[in-house]
Amino acid sequence: MIFLVKWIISSIALGISVMIVKGLHMEGVFSLIAASLVIGLLNTFIRPFLILLTLPISILTLGLFTLVINAMLFYLASYIVKGFVVESFFSALAGSIIMSIIALILNAFVD
Repeated sequence: MIFLVKWIISSIALGISVMIVKGLHMEGVFSLIAASLVIGLLNTFIRPFLILLTLPISILTLGLFTLVINAMLFYLASYIVKGFVVESFFSALAGSIIMSIIALILNAFVD
C-alpha cells in the first residue's frame, strides 16, 4: 500500500514538473505513470551505484554532484519511456529538482 501511495505522489510530482519546466513534454497519463515508475526504479537500483562511483566528485562538490546524477537518471528515463521527452540536460536538471521538492512536500503529508 505504501508503494502505491509513493508511486502516486511521484506521478503527481512528475506531472507538476512537466507543467512547470518548458523542456519537458508528456504525451498522456500512461506515459506519466510509466515515467514515474521508471524513475523510481532507476533511483532504487542504479542511483546507489552511481553515487558510490562518483563519491570523490560528490565530496569535492559538497554533495551537489548528486543533482547531476538525478538529472542523468531523469534524462535516461526519457529514453526508456516513449511519450516522455526531455529536450536538454538543463531541462532534466530543473525537472529532477522540482520533482524532488514536490515529492518531498507531498510525502511529508503522507508520513
